[in-house]
Amino acid sequence: MWIPRPLYESIPYASAGAGLALLAAAFLAHGGPRGLLFASGGLALTVGLVLWMKRRDYRSTQSDYDPHSLDD
Repeated sequence: MWIPRPLYESIPYASAGAGLALLAAAFLAHGGPRGLLFASGGLALTVGLVLWMKRRDYRSTQSDYDPHSLDD
């Protein structure tokens, strides 16, 4: 599956932004599904942060790996 680079790079930020928006909605909501909003927001924020950290770690250690295949 191929995703355009600008879309691929924006996924962690969009996820974290959606999580923050859901958390804000949970705090501002009067009644209703506050628990569901809070849980969804926390999950989306966590996913965005994990994706961002995994990409950062991969990019910092990418030079440590041999880019050639095992058959070379």
